[in-house]
Amino acid sequence: MGIGDIFKTGQFKNEIEELKQENARLQGELNHAQSLLTPEMQDAQKLHGLIDKLNSQKSSLESNIKDIEADISRRVSNIENLDNEIRNREKQIIDLDDEILVQEFGLYRPHYSFANALDYKDKLAEIRAKQKTLIKNKDAVTGNTNWRVNDSLSKGRKMVNDTQKLLLRAFNTECDDLISNVKYTNYDASLNRIYKSAESISKLGTIMDISINPAYLNLKVEELRLAFEYQQKKQEEKEAQKAARAELREAARLQKEIEAQRKKIEKEQTHYQTAYEHILRQLEQSPEDSALLAKKSELENQLQDIDKAIKDIDYREANQRAGYVYVISNIGAFGPDIYKIGMTRRLDPQDRVDELGDASVPFNFDVHAMIFSDDAPALETALHKAFEDRKLNMVNTRREFFHVTLDEIKDVVKKNFDKTVEFIDVPDAEQYRISLKMQQEMYK
Repeated sequence: MGIGDIFKTGQFKNEIEELKQENARLQGELNHAQSLLTPEMQDAQKLHGLIDKLNSQKSSLESNIKDIEADISRRVSNIENLDNEIRNREKQIIDLDDEILVQEFGLYRPHYSFANALDYKDKLAEIRAKQKTLIKNKDAVTGNTNWRVNDSLSKGRKMVNDTQKLLLRAFNTECDDLISNVKYTNYDASLNRIYKSAESISKLGTIMDISINPAYLNLKVEELRLAFEYQQKKQEEKEAQKAARAELREAARLQKEIEAQRKKIEKEQTHYQTAYEHILRQLEQSPEDSALLAKKSELENQLQDIDKAIKDIDYREANQRAGYVYVISNIGAFGPDIYKIGMTRRLDPQDRVDELGDASVPFNFDVHAMIFSDDAPALETALHKAFEDRKLNMVNTRREFFHVTLDEIKDVVKKNFDKTVEFIDVPDAEQYRISLKMQQEMYK
């Protein structure tokens, strides 16, 4: 049986009818009550409803405003934290970001011109002695000595003195760290941090008028400059000593080569002289023997060559300026149009070239010219001077690499050397070219 069927039965008819009658009665009473309301009473009823609705909306808006204010407060707090982080990063970035320091440092202009590192060291000791004197005389830091603690002037002075010592120690610690680690790329940043540190000390000591004395600050700045230039001078002297040792080693090798070559030639001379004397004795018995005469002539030529070789060795040993100026390249290591122009006094200059192509470079050097000169240093100097603005290393003049073309080198050689020089224009670069081919094969 469906729901409609149930409603049609007599079981529910009476109940439904009673409900309809009750509803009609209530509707009549409602209409009668509303008819009794005056227009003013009807407006008041509507106003109460509107007020209740607005109060409900107000409560909802106030709740939303509180939520928004809480969210804003959280965001402001986050922004303040980020601002503090940014400020800290800005203070630290110039000290911590080595890549920026390497790219952005300025060229340093020396403030002193002492002849050697010891002079810089003595000046540093003098500056530090002046600082100690200021500290001893209590002139390194200023402060208000009339400060009172519990109405006690002595306690006030003690508190000011203790604070001065504390702040001065902090300033000195930071300066010492900066000075001990100063280098070319962080000099500007270190100088700036010394001034900033003095400024921070003044801010911390504002209440007691505590600040770093300008005279003491200037001594710290001077110490930084001296420490940096002292390091530079020490490095310069180290490079000079290294070059001097290299020259001594080169001279020792040359002397060893000369002695060995002289010993070899003298041995050959003794051998050929003995053979020559033997031929002479044979010719006394057979003066017309053509074979003996030919052998005699051959031995005389060999002895003459030996005499010439001995004279050459004597000349090389006596003439300290005779040697070879070499022009070499390493296209695999440095690329095209990069040449090393150097000098060696070795008897066999290729030995020096082979030493340069050791494990410190990936490929051997190729020789473009090997020029023997009675005054090799003069020719080398002329070439270096001609290409002074083309050096790869503008700081260390002992690094003899230049960015020039071979034709430019040829022109300078012709102007400063009156003999014919043979140049090899295209380097073999055998290992480099084979390596390129192998790499091409690998990626086919």
